[in-house]
Amino acid sequence: MAIEKSLASASIAEVVDRILDKGVVVDAFVRVSLVGIELVAIEVRAVVASVETWLKYAEAIGLTVDPQAA
Repeated sequence: MAIEKSLASASIAEVVDRILDKGVVVDAFVRVSLVGIELVAIEVRAVVASVETWLKYAEAIGLTVDPQAA
């Protein structure tokens, strides 16, 4: 019985497919201050997911509105 070793490499298409399927959330906060004075503050919140994935999770937490109920 031979043992085969598979390489764990993925194409860019596989990576994009997995990101869109599962989703990625990036939350960053950067603050630059000098001598206690805040000069620059940047807050970034980004969600990358397919529309289907977003709708699935948005519906679960009540972010979607039923058009027939409105």
